[in-house]
Amino acid sequence: MKTILTIAGSDSCAGAGIQQDLKTISALNHYAVTVTTALTAQNTCGVRKVMRVPEDMLRAQLEAVLSDIHIDAVKTGMIPDEESAKVIVSFLKHVEVPIVCDPVMLSTSGTPLMDDNCIAYIQGELFPLCALVTPNIPEAMRLSSSTTVDNLERVGHFLASHHATSFLLKGGHGIGNVMRDVLFCPDGHTYVYSSPKIITSNLHGTGCTLSSAVATFLAEGLPLPKAVENAKLLIDSAIWKGKDLHIGKGNGPLWPF
Repeated sequence: MKTILTIAGSDSCAGAGIQQDLKTISALNHYAVTVTTALTAQNTCGVRKVMRVPEDMLRAQLEAVLSDIHIDAVKTGMIPDEESAKVIVSFLKHVEVPIVCDPVMLSTSGTPLMDDNCIAYIQGELFPLCALVTPNIPEAMRLSSSTTVDNLERVGHFLASHHATSFLLKGGHGIGNVMRDVLFCPDGHTYVYSSPKIITSNLHGTGCTLSSAVATFLAEGLPLPKAVENAKLLIDSAIWKGKDLHIGKGNGPLWPF
């Protein structure tokens, strides 16, 4: 059994964030430990309020976990501000395991979850520590300072080469009947993962599920392209199993079990 550390926000309706990471890692028969960066008051209809965890408490959580437990991989999710990012980076600089960053900038309902200074900081300080960064299309546009989605391939290659790490551009915001995610590696190699679009309103937490699954497969020792492939299979299964769930009045959860 491997142990994966997830550093992310808490979701009170348990469809995303820390709670979904816990479910995903457990569904893959591994053990998750958690560091909470923020508390959110949210349900399937949207985010009502966000409260960041103070820096001293964030630091205390990281010290408590990392001083006691052997970690095999790390996944980062919601990091609300630059101060929080600095604390996280100060610890992850000394953790020699695969790190997967899901740069959560907006909630599914459109609530900002990361400020501008934090976005700039993680690009310079966190991304170089990572084995993989997993932006969706709007996040990739923001990270590349692009205002068009006409050439996602150019954006992906730019991000991978500029930050010297791999980027998985998630195609969930794309149109059409086929979902297409593309892994861009710093050496110029690309890997395409395509799957039929599943019609459902239950898509809350897809990014959290994917990034925590990739981190888990990397902890198992799989090469990155295979880890992403396995995570994509899990995502497709979780969306299919959750498509008919009736939890809440809005965007419901996936089911990875």
